[in-house]
Amino acid sequence: MLLLAGAGLAALARWIGTPYPALIALGGALLALVPGTPRVELDPELALALFVAPVLLDAAFDASPRDLRTNWRPVASLALGAVGLTVIVVAVVVRWMVPDMPWAAAIALGAIVAPPDAAAATAVLRQLRPPHRLLVILEGESLLNDASALLIYRLAVGAALGGATLGWSVVPMLLVVTVGSIALAIVLARATLHIASRIDDVATSVIFQFCTTFGVWILAEWLHLSAILTMVAYAMTVARTAPDRVPARIRIPSYAVWEVAVFVLNVLAFILVGLQLKPIIEGPARDDLGQFMTVAVATCAAAIAARIVWVTGATTVARWRCRHALAATPNQADLINISPRAAAVVAWCGMRGTVTLAAALALPTGAHGTAPFPFRDLILFTSFAVVLGTLVFQGMTLRPLLGVLRLGGDDEVEREVQLARVQTIEAALAETDGAAAGESIELLRQRYRFRLTRARGGTLGAASTVVDRLDSAASETFAREVQVIRAAISAQRRRLSALRADGTIGDDAFHRVEEELDRFELDVEQVLHMQDSAARR
Repeated sequence: MLLLAGAGLAALARWIGTPYPALIALGGALLALVPGTPRVELDPELALALFVAPVLLDAAFDASPRDLRTNWRPVASLALGAVGLTVIVVAVVVRWMVPDMPWAAAIALGAIVAPPDAAAATAVLRQLRPPHRLLVILEGESLLNDASALLIYRLAVGAALGGATLGWSVVPMLLVVTVGSIALAIVLARATLHIASRIDDVATSVIFQFCTTFGVWILAEWLHLSAILTMVAYAMTVARTAPDRVPARIRIPSYAVWEVAVFVLNVLAFILVGLQLKPIIEGPARDDLGQFMTVAVATCAAAIAARIVWVTGATTVARWRCRHALAATPNQADLINISPRAAAVVAWCGMRGTVTLAAALALPTGAHGTAPFPFRDLILFTSFAVVLGTLVFQGMTLRPLLGVLRLGGDDEVEREVQLARVQTIEAALAETDGAAAGESIELLRQRYRFRLTRARGGTLGAASTVVDRLDSAASETFAREVQVIRAAISAQRRRLSALRADGTIGDDAFHRVEEELDRFELDVEQVLHMQDSAARR
């Protein structure tokens, strides 16, 4: 029933044009007030692995290294500077309001609420087609700010429980953790791909994908590395080589399963936090709810203000540098500058989400003989209030803000998609030029010529395809023609991979054209299988 309600709220959110986590967060908050709802105790060590690992891998898999390299300045500024300022501001505000709270606990709260969740923002932004660079910056930030915030979080939690210290002495350890995480990710990515490429069954392949995802996270934690950095590097490494080693008939259903799984985990994260708040509201801490709400409102305001201040200051400095560098290096100046209207959108896209919830749930509860985390109830209540406040206040006002700013979009991805279509079809035609004449091959050539004409015009509409007519081919030439057809599709894939490898197209365009090739290949393979069965009979 909870998942069904979550699906209904998500449908309502799409209809009214608001991020679906905003409505689900409201539902989770109301759930804590409903009499008779159960109390659910979630193992803290399970929270981050269960909710963050699959969601992070899904986001990092689609990230474009080319676009991240191009926009590394604003991405790094947000992932490091904005997160660091938010941690400091929130810690100071909370420590001022609750003097008894240790600094380590206040810093932990700052690290919990510091990283925004780009999924909520891009869910709205993609519907309005803003500049592609704006999406790249927000999505790139979401991959790296989790790592920086959770590194601070781990250190602060350890310090609060008496097992670690904060200061410059941790810098060498952070460097070792960073390098070790990336190295581990590359090794694990190659090992898992070696196994995955030998799995032919869809169900087995999908199960293997999820098991390796959790396995990578758990192994990184066991080695005391950064599970976030490891997961991001692992996903991006797999994404670069998996298309050439995993067949389309496995890739398409696995993408569908991942989309559903990520949605389910997001829904459960908000619901479980609502259930976690119930003991706080009904238990001994209910007498402190007034203070809890005051701290929560102040923390939410501090988190929003810190991001706005950082983005405004950073973009002002960047524009100042651009004006001085424009004459000498105009291209470089353009790379480090964003317009004031785009900066306003970036500053307002500070909605918190799954990572904040999972980090709050992961605080030690004091069960099983472990020491309870100081002020855990206050931190959990405040974290959920920040998520709820930012999702509702910022998430539901993002679309009107874009309308007021009139931030025009661009067709960068569409141009790259058109280029990739043209070049992959030309590669397929070149592959079939030397083949002997045959009815199926000639139909395939006609199909490619038609698609090439449409692709050069910028569209790729429906047409009578080779799939519709292949079954008329003569069976005696079937085996020879099958080889040519499959070679043409392979030539398209090689050309598409080459375009991404040399930076001609980004990952957004790559995945769109890859999906078109996958569906075409599956259609052809189905007809070829039917022909083969008919020939055997």
